[in-house]
Amino acid sequence: MTREKEIYKVTLLGSAVNVVLVAFKFVAGVWGHSAAMMADAVHSVSDFVTDMVVLAFVRISHKPKDKSHDYGHGKYETLATTLIGVALFAVAAGIFIEGAKKIAIWARGGELGLPGKLALWAALVSIVLKELIFQYTNRKAKQLDSQAMKANAWHHRSDALSSVGAALGIGGAIIGGERWAVLDPIASIAVGAIIVKVAIDLIKNGLGDLMEQSLPESVENEILDIVRSVPDVVEPHELCTRRIGNRYAIEMHILMDGDVHLKEAHDKASEIERLLKERYGAETHVIVHVEPIEDDP
Repeated sequence: MTREKEIYKVTLLGSAVNVVLVAFKFVAGVWGHSAAMMADAVHSVSDFVTDMVVLAFVRISHKPKDKSHDYGHGKYETLATTLIGVALFAVAAGIFIEGAKKIAIWARGGELGLPGKLALWAALVSIVLKELIFQYTNRKAKQLDSQAMKANAWHHRSDALSSVGAALGIGGAIIGGERWAVLDPIASIAVGAIIVKVAIDLIKNGLGDLMEQSLPESVENEILDIVRSVPDVVEPHELCTRRIGNRYAIEMHILMDGDVHLKEAHDKASEIERLLKERYGAETHVIVHVEPIEDDP
């Protein structure tokens, strides 16, 4: 199965789970009179929307390079990651506002009403299903080296965590009675805080790659170690790195004896390219510029 089809299969499975949970949570939130569960339901809706974003952008990102995209279309996958982060942040803002309104009503002496047990059961079911989907999607994201899938996996995990917060708030309100009914909207705000953290991380990483952020220092050091392992290659320098979707782009200069034949210099550069592609994938973009070692005057 191709990488694109594998991503589609995993994402569609997550979408099916999200559709079921959205219906269940909205029913439980309305019948159970739970702000926390309604917030959780909205989060699941955003999960479904981001599944659709992944499906659309991954398809584009797998298109081969053409005249207008010499480096391929991998950045579309990075763009999908960023959009998922923005969607999550918007969801969190809405949850914060609604939770704050209910807390304000409670603070003024208003009645919020107790959430029902159906809302609690919905939260517990969501925790189990979303954690299972997170584990599966995250494992596949690592195997396929997909940024968008990894972002979507953490969207599933954030939904599981939000359901934990909802369950605690709903359960606490049910056990404590009217006096503790405010725990339900407080839980919804806690859910929003979890979502904000995930959203900021996704946006930060996505924008970093879109703005040509270099690869982590540990990866760059590993690249230099690989290059230094090639005999007769001296002082790799001017290393430039970035991500193009799920691929690495690596460019550098190396020094070699100025008296070696052109073919030998070319073979050394090709050897470096082969080693880097073995380590980081056959689609890795590698450019090696060979310079002669110059004696000090």
